Amino acid sequence: MPKWFAVYTSPRHEKRVAQHMAAREIEHYLPLYHPLRKWRDGSTVTLDLPLFPGYLFVRTRRSERVQVLEVPGVLTFVGGTGGQPAALPDAEIEALRVGLPLRQVEPHTLLTVGKRARIRSGALAGMEGVVVRQKNGLRVVLTVELIMQSMAVEVDGSELEPLDAAVPGCVSDSASWPALRPAQLFRNGRARLALP
Repeated sequence: MPKWFAVYTSPRHEKRVAQHMAAREIEHYLPLYHPLRKWRDGSTVTLDLPLFPGYLFVRTRRSERVQVLEVPGVLTFVGGTGGQPAALPDAEIEALRVGLPLRQVEPHTLLTVGKRARIRSGALAGMEGVVVRQKNGLRVVLTVELIMQSMAVEVDGSELEPLDAAVPGCVSDSASWPALRPAQLFRNGRARLALP
């Protein structure tokens, strides 16, 4: 019985891979979002961009995976345990197919507890800290080196951008805050509150 799998594609080749899949009659799904972009000449254009850059969903039998891997631009199946690809629930793909056209969507970076993030908008824009918990919003711990004190700030996920490094040993409760080492308050003339 065919199941849905995620495949990883060459960067910026998702639409081309979808065209190849259609030509080979391989059932696939490429979720798109439609942002408005304003060009330099003042014109506004609606683009069709992949919602999950680098990924495409295919419905196939495990025994027919080779046909999918032969499609130009397909790099690999997204793995599960034991090197076998992980199947996605049919209901999840169906929910995407039915629900995405009814809502305004856009990609969002993954923010997880223990990861460093920068506040990119609002009153504390430019400050960096560690995401320590997620509830109704996100809580980010910021540290001021000069006075060796930390504070937790509730922010919306749209105000954050992830940074590369995770903080080792960071847990999602306030008991971990005193263990955080502060970094410098100002760097290159910009206010910056960074953690390890």
